[in-house]
Amino acid sequence: MPTDLTDPFQAIVDAPFDSALSDRYLVYALSTITARSLPDVRDGMKPVHRRLLWAMRQLRMDPSTPYKKSARVVGEVIGKYHPHGDSSVYDAMVRLAQDFSVRYPLVEGQGNFGNIDGDNAAAFRYTEARLTQVAMDLMAGLDEDAVGFKPTYNNEEQEPELFPGAFPNLLANGAAGIAVGMATNIPPHNAAALSDAAIMLIDQPEADNAALLEHIKGPDFPTGGLVVDSPAAIAEAYATGRGGFRLRARWHVEDQGRGTWNAIVTEIPYGIQKGKLIEQIAAIVNDKKLPILADIRDESDSEIRIVIEPRSRTVDADMLMESLFRMTDLEVRFSLNLNVLDATRTPRVMSLRQALSEWIAHQFIVLQRRTAHRLSRIADRIELLDGYIVAYLNLDRVIEIIRTEDEPKPVMMAEFELNDRQAEAILNMRLRSLRRLEEMELRKERDTLEAERAGLEALLGSEARQRTRLKKDFAKLRERYGPETALGKRRTTVAEAAPAREIPLDAMIEREPITVILSQRGWIRAMKGHLDAAGLAALKFKDGDAALFDFTAQTTDKIVIAAENGRFYTLGADKLPGGRGFGEPVRLMIDLDGDIGIVGIFRASVAEKMLVAASDGRGFIVRTADVLAETRKGKTVVTPRLGAKLKIVRPVDPEADYVAAIGDNRRLLVFPLTELAELARGQGVQLMRFRDGGLSDAKTFVFAQGLSWAMGGDTGRTRTETDLAPWRAARGAAGRMPPNGFPRDNRF
Repeated sequence: MPTDLTDPFQAIVDAPFDSALSDRYLVYALSTITARSLPDVRDGMKPVHRRLLWAMRQLRMDPSTPYKKSARVVGEVIGKYHPHGDSSVYDAMVRLAQDFSVRYPLVEGQGNFGNIDGDNAAAFRYTEARLTQVAMDLMAGLDEDAVGFKPTYNNEEQEPELFPGAFPNLLANGAAGIAVGMATNIPPHNAAALSDAAIMLIDQPEADNAALLEHIKGPDFPTGGLVVDSPAAIAEAYATGRGGFRLRARWHVEDQGRGTWNAIVTEIPYGIQKGKLIEQIAAIVNDKKLPILADIRDESDSEIRIVIEPRSRTVDADMLMESLFRMTDLEVRFSLNLNVLDATRTPRVMSLRQALSEWIAHQFIVLQRRTAHRLSRIADRIELLDGYIVAYLNLDRVIEIIRTEDEPKPVMMAEFELNDRQAEAILNMRLRSLRRLEEMELRKERDTLEAERAGLEALLGSEARQRTRLKKDFAKLRERYGPETALGKRRTTVAEAAPAREIPLDAMIEREPITVILSQRGWIRAMKGHLDAAGLAALKFKDGDAALFDFTAQTTDKIVIAAENGRFYTLGADKLPGGRGFGEPVRLMIDLDGDIGIVGIFRASVAEKMLVAASDGRGFIVRTADVLAETRKGKTVVTPRLGAKLKIVRPVDPEADYVAAIGDNRRLLVFPLTELAELARGQGVQLMRFRDGGLSDAKTFVFAQGLSWAMGGDTGRTRTETDLAPWRAARGAAGRMPPNGFPRDNRF
């Protein structure tokens, strides 16, 4: 039975699914990489951009011609060269016209082409466009066989494989794209600096990246700003082709009189939409995440002007801006991934030197092809001039042959030894052209062309001449886009930022006075203001509960809680529950079991050092900074021995020189503070020796001032014992009975 070739099931091929999928996906991946997402190192263009500019050139949309509708360009591109969606083509065209997106715009737009706030461009039926001089420089040489051409997708037209112009578009305008399995992100640079670097690289082909950086200091973004990386970081990024740049907004302080000021932002980082940036900072103001920031206003017109108001005149301007740099897109990181297609259409990550060298090598090829093309045109013209000279010298005979012969061309060719092209040119001359057939003029033009041919042949035969010619071309490019021109003037400053300052907590939290209360059952709250004795007495608690600890603080303080197991926990005062109700159980905020008691709670700023001791009398001095914890689990500081627990947590008086300790057996001991160890964690050393019981209390004091304690009753009087010599002994002694009148609870 014959096979039915129209049956689709006859075309089914049995194959493993993974191999069939991988083969097809590989084709798609290669197409995306080489024909869509990655730019060519030689002209810095992707196919859609190349086809856009080529179509505009074909439509004669030169800088000197009137604008034409963008819809004409889009239609021409998708109809002849780029069979994709019109929106994607128009979006690519719009970006080439935005001076805040492209460092050297290739399209000059008229109408609404979007803005830096993030607003979209008008539809292509409303806007008009034409090419810029930069685009013309980039395409210079297309008519001179400088590059190869290829058929379009339907084989009806021809399009250039790449652009030949001596404009370093890849590095000058940068590129960004995401392919399959790889991406590219190249920042824009200053064209004049690139020209200087290219001239140096022609003179010194062995020059390294460090030598190039003497000319190319760093990126030059269209929106300006400051690159604040160190020279070493910039050099490393350029040497490897991978890295990044920290880009900040440019700002200055504007005096408002009477000591007040505002911070004015005049340039924002590249790629950031101003509207979203304003919303981001406004959200910080509304949420009070940065109390030293009062307000933000956008007073921009054609120039960016963002006004940032501080909370008060005493706010440090640098601290305010550094805080905003950390919290907003006023500072961003622009990643560098110099992944491009090389001359063999192979994706490769290049260093700055490699990318520039590949472009220069392309320019040598373009120069040679343009020279060879010009030589062929000269040869053609000289050939015709030789024919014209023959015709001039034998003008009467030529006219006679034309008048009398039915086929004058063979006769002329035989009689005057002309070739077919020369004879055809003579026969095609108009009568009015006969007046121009003057031998002197023809020979003068021929001599000029001969001289030009000799120069071009010498150029083709000498690499040194080619280097000199390219350096002249690059010098002209530098003159056109030099730092003194409006377009070529450097916009981004490269300057290493000072080391980042630690932003104080006060800047992030609104500073307010509070009173912290911890009840006996472990409920914590923060009352607004610093309460006096009457205010504390008026506080209400749950039935059977009462105050255990209370102290004043600020919302910017860190609150430290010490537990009997020797672990210390840290809470932000601004995170404590408010004074309404009874507060919240503190054990919901920290990982502390209910059967473990709380020994103390205090402000981290109460003292630089703390005296900690366990119930068995062992203790040490610890720095307050060493007890602060980062997580709910807290931090182990004291490791009591079996059966013991943390008993004492007291601030150390900065002027103190002695330690007083008293036990449950009512024995008092005084010894020098220098005998007590300073540790970050551990059991410590024995403060005093007990025959029975354990440690009741301990504190540091100034020996010359003696010990003071409150008298009983409501008198409010205190008693001071200045002569402590009888109780003075070495650390670890047993001590003796305290002075008369010492509190019966054995607490200082």
